[in-house]
This record gives sequence, C-alpha cells and structure tokens, in this order.
Amino acid sequence: MNKKEFIASLRSGLKGLPQKEIEERVIFYSEMIDDRIEEGFSEADAVAFIGSVDTIISQIAPENQDIKEKKPKRKMGAWEIVLIVLGFPVWFSLLTAVFSVAISLYGALWAVIISLWAVFASFVACGFAGIIAGITFIFVTNPLTGVAMIGAGITLIGLSIFTFFGCHIATKGALILIQKTAIAIKKALTKKEAAK
Repeated sequence: MNKKEFIASLRSGLKGLPQKEIEERVIFYSEMIDDRIEEGFSEADAVAFIGSVDTIISQIAPENQDIKEKKPKRKMGAWEIVLIVLGFPVWFSLLTAVFSVAISLYGALWAVIISLWAVFASFVACGFAGIIAGITFIFVTNPLTGVAMIGAGITLIGLSIFTFFGCHIATKGALILIQKTAIAIKKALTKKEAAK
C-alpha cells in the first residue's frame, strides 16, 4: 500500500469524527510516513511500519468514544434550589411580563392586518353600493346626484384595488416576520440545549 492509498483509507475510516480531527490525524500519519521515507525506507515499507489502517482506526475510535459520550447532568446544589424558590416572585413576574408583551405584539400585528383588510372590504362594499345607489338616483330622483354617486363608487373600487395589493403585501410580510421570529427562537432554544 502506498501513502496515497493509506491516507484515503484512513480518511474514509474516520468519517464519523469531526472534520478538524480527521485532518489532524491525516496530517500526523502523513508526516510520520514522510519521516520514514527521509530515513531511507521505501514508501511501501514506511506505510507498513506504521501499521494497518484498521488497527489505527480501532485505536482512534475508543479515544473519541469517551469524548462523544454525554456528560452527566450536573445536579443542582441546595443553595441553587433555595435561590430559585426565593427568587420565584421576581423571575416568574418577569417571565410573565415578557410573555404578555410578546402575545400583545403578536395580537397588535394581526389587529393591524385585519384592519387593513376591513378597509379593503369597506371600499369594495361602498363602491358597489355607490354604483347601485347612483343608478337608482339617476332613474328615480336626481340624475346629477346619481352620476356623482357612480363616480364615487368607481373611485372606491379603484382604491380597493390598490388597498388589496397593500393588504396582500402586509399580510405576507407579517407571516415572514412571524416565521423568522419562530426560527430565531427555535435556534436559540436548541443552542441552549446543545450547550447543556
């Protein structure tokens, strides 16, 4: 086996380890082979001197098994429990306040979105009502007032088109904001769990 084959086998055998550690091991054994070659060994003899790849991998695996094992959870001391219990009125009220503010902001955001859609719906309803009332006025009472009402109805329907696009963009933006906030919260919580 030559150096290139040895390094390739070593790399594939260490796949489960972190990349940094794989690179450190590969560099270490590569330098070891190079040192033997400088001492006068042939490349095949230098690789054979180090030993088989399987033996090296089996020696490295137990070392990393100890690192990979989960650390036991630290037990809380009595003084920590006392502090948590005594601090309950403070931390619980702060936690409740933060939760209440978050819920309020969420509700306010959707209240604005619903209000925008209500404006859109009222523009549409008033526009059609104005047109229908204008037609009625033209034939029943005052034609000039009827024409003005039809014009106002058409204007409101035109405004409703612009309002629709604004409402659509605002709703989409709110959903994106909520999604990004949820992802940020999830990442923060998973980082804390990973740190433990």
